[in-house]
Amino acid sequence: QVQLVESGGGLVQPGGSLRLSCVASGTIFSTLTMSWYRQAPGKQRELVAQFTSGDRTNYADSVKGRFTISRDNAKNSVYLQMNSLKPEDTAVYYCRGTKSIYNYWGQGTQVTVSS
Repeated sequence: QVQLVESGGGLVQPGGSLRLSCVASGTIFSTLTMSWYRQAPGKQRELVAQFTSGDRTNYADSVKGRFTISRDNAKNSVYLQMNSLKPEDTAVYYCRGTKSIYNYWGQGTQVTVSS
């Protein structure tokens, strides 16, 4: 059973930074294609950042230049470094692991950007 556990969320002032982590278990981590999503209140869940083929990365236009996705296969972890945070980045952030036709989700971590 694949499990994903996010951490690192919290309350931060506009302009601040946070680093989210997601640890996977129950599978060989390097076989998972990892991505980060977020869902703000009253809105649909949206893609924030992802690894594509060959470990290339892709970002939502709204976070380009501010967020960075990275992974450490030795630690079974994927990270989301978030800089220059804005109030509109407030959401629950989820990591997702994809393997074949299956998607696995973490429980989410709350990020609140407010003064």
